[in-house]
Amino acid sequence: MVRILERAQLPAIARGFSLLGSGGGGTTTILELALADTSAWPITLYDLADLDPALPCLGAAFVGSTMLLGERLPGEAPFAPLIYAAERWLGERIPVVCSLEGGGLNGLTSLLFASKHRVVDADLTGRAVPDLDQMSLLVDRVPGVFATCDTGVGGVLLVQTDRPIDLERVIRSAVIQAGGAGGAVFAGFTVGDLAEHAIHGSIARALHLGTAFEAAADAPLSELAEVLGGRVLGQGRIMAIDLDANDPHVSAVLVDGEAGEIHRIITRSESLAFMTDGLLQASTPTIIVVLDAISRDILQVTDLSIARNISIIGLPGPEWWSGTAERMRHVMPSAYGLAELNGGV
Repeated sequence: MVRILERAQLPAIARGFSLLGSGGGGTTTILELALADTSAWPITLYDLADLDPALPCLGAAFVGSTMLLGERLPGEAPFAPLIYAAERWLGERIPVVCSLEGGGLNGLTSLLFASKHRVVDADLTGRAVPDLDQMSLLVDRVPGVFATCDTGVGGVLLVQTDRPIDLERVIRSAVIQAGGAGGAVFAGFTVGDLAEHAIHGSIARALHLGTAFEAAADAPLSELAEVLGGRVLGQGRIMAIDLDANDPHVSAVLVDGEAGEIHRIITRSESLAFMTDGLLQASTPTIIVVLDAISRDILQVTDLSIARNISIIGLPGPEWWSGTAERMRHVMPSAYGLAELNGGV
């Protein structure tokens, strides 16, 4: 079913993608500002069934440090050289765009293309993830997929490989050379490929979540969790943040619970797991949302600080990931080097 998105719905969509970021994916502010000024509104959003499955499609995202985007603002058309390189490689125009990442700021990225492309409501993750080899098309080994990315000062790199980890490493190196943040475009797939190898309805879900959150933001936490389709994991005050001895990117956020229990949130670039008194309560692909207990602001991992009062909600992860054991292998805590945290619901 074709859906028409109005400019007034942008804050709710952004709020929904912030929730789906699971503490990561970058704040949506920069893209909200960019989209607020675009002339593309109202935006037509297509379901997969509305489009010819043979149509070529692309996915776009900002990669690297999303915080740098606030210091070095993207240009007027940051993806144009990347799309040009992809279309030149394919020898045809790519008329359809989807989101690469369905959480955080990149959930909004496909809407930037609405004036020149048809936006299809699908993405390759359904939540924020840190690595490009976790994109669903690569997890399912869809043939022919390739990527282009920035290398800095107008340079463009094109990568096509049968080993997804090579794509992640090469593009990550190029983005570092470009200054730590840049764009990436995936291509070489069709709308039909997304039917089996992507997460459907991500923008619609973000709009639903954002609208529900805004309506119940001042309600009791249990009621807020219910309207979001999730459950309360815990509440309390952050009393310590400990770095993992084996991986400095991993932290354990210790929370003094309201009834004397001790909660622990395990984070990397996203919140990956939640424990109470040493027992695992939730882990990826479950989406772990941390809120400021007073303001109800949706917090990034980088916002967590000692003495802050927080509330934690678990939202169901995309069902696509649990479709096969191979897919789950790419998104469980073991994919982040934390095998002992597998199995949370």
